[in-house]
Amino acid sequence: MYKKINTPLTEEIISQLKAGDLVLLSGEIYTARDEAHKRMVDSLNKGEKLPFKIKNSVIYYVGPCPPTPGQIVGSCGPTTSGRMDKYTPLLIELGLKGMIGKGYRSEEVINAMKKYKAVYFTAIGGAGALLAEKVKEAKVVAYEDLGTEAVYKFVVEDFPIIVTIDMYGNNLYEAEKEKYKLMQKGE
Repeated sequence: MYKKINTPLTEEIISQLKAGDLVLLSGEIYTARDEAHKRMVDSLNKGEKLPFKIKNSVIYYVGPCPPTPGQIVGSCGPTTSGRMDKYTPLLIELGLKGMIGKGYRSEEVINAMKKYKAVYFTAIGGAGALLAEKVKEAKVVAYEDLGTEAVYKFVVEDFPIIVTIDMYGNNLYEAEKEKYKLMQKGE
């Protein structure tokens, strides 16, 4: 059973999410990949502002394909989250509450999530065309020169994701490994 939540994400909303929960997310989210993250952190180091309001926001790690006629956005499946790990703790400290991607996160990211109350979601890889159907609006808000890796504001409706690491540090990847070990032992 899916939990329906909306952005902006607040601590009250994410406090009710647990690793393994299925979620349908609606509202505004931002896209950013490696180079956009580097630029954002470089801007902060120069004392400049971020290109969007980070507090209570969600970043989706994706570089959407260009749309074909009649589409709002092309295929938009998640990219590997770990490539953003060196930039992420600072963004969480500044108020980022949600990240959507795929794959493992570093211990530094998980510690920042627990300290500043954030959640990590997984979107299903290989389902980019299906995920694109959930994007109702798409607009470039920064770094247009990066092409598909520019920062977009998406408005999504019932975007399907899984809580992979909750704000308490519960990690679905680790929990499933333990279940598998018990299954192998016949328990």
